[in-house]
Amino acid sequence: MSTKAQRQVWGETLSELSELDERILVLDGDLATSTRADIIAESHPEKFIQVGIAEQNIVGMAFGLSTLGYRPWLSSFGVFFTNRALDQVRMLVSQTKAPVRIAAAYSGLLNGSSGKTHQDIEDFAIMRAMPNMTVIAPADATEARAAIKWVADYDGPVYIRFARDAVQDVFDEDYVFAPHKPVVLRHGTDLTVVSTGVQTSRVAQALDSLEQEGITAKHIHVPMLKPLDEQELLQELRSAPLIVTVEEHSVLGGLGGLVCELTAGSEKPARVTRLGLADHWSESAPNEFLLDKYGLSPAKVAEHIKATLKSRK
Repeated sequence: MSTKAQRQVWGETLSELSELDERILVLDGDLATSTRADIIAESHPEKFIQVGIAEQNIVGMAFGLSTLGYRPWLSSFGVFFTNRALDQVRMLVSQTKAPVRIAAAYSGLLNGSSGKTHQDIEDFAIMRAMPNMTVIAPADATEARAAIKWVADYDGPVYIRFARDAVQDVFDEDYVFAPHKPVVLRHGTDLTVVSTGVQTSRVAQALDSLEQEGITAKHIHVPMLKPLDEQELLQELRSAPLIVTVEEHSVLGGLGGLVCELTAGSEKPARVTRLGLADHWSESAPNEFLLDKYGLSPAKVAEHIKATLKSRK
């Protein structure tokens, strides 16, 4: 288990980058101790702006600051940016290609104790459909740190998803973030599994257990859902006898939708099974309960894969 959550890595990495980049500013929506923007507030108070519970205003301020040469980062729960401030993100950031970085903390299911109103299971669908928007979902703390460093120099709008809790490591310290590229984590012959974000860590654990039963899978991690090197992903999927996508997100409009869109238009369309939340809202509950209920825990992912393979025989 990693000793650090992605939100912790975000605060620490931005604090380090602030030493070298005077363009960095952090605008917070009264959640600094949760998102760990408080790390920047303590180490570089001149870089920190407390806007309060006013997400629409945060986006507007960030756009204005970006026109003055700053590279602002927005700090709050993801759901408040993708829903409450969506009009401002659309009109001020996406349409103008402003270099505003949306640090979407507490994304996905892993904030069930905050209540289902705070969970965001539609963010990929919303942001993928936004022209000019770059959408990133790191797998673990190591990839989060590498992605943050890449984003710091990127000249355009970015939505980057951070989970609240630490997950088992996927990458070691030698990992190099390659924008737009899918990452092949393992090879196998029975099926191909595609995942993104911290769900990749759970999928890796599921595949470890399946290998002990003689089931081998190719595992592809997609850290950047948009823009994506679609031809490279299609190449990796070309010989797959079966494709299963897994995401901590609705099965509509996210990673599963992306893979279906690509394979449907390919020379050899493949069968794709999407694993995620069905077309309904999540609920308030402990994290492990939610992951199990919605089929996203390692054990449930393994069960789903075995059932899918069995149904093909």
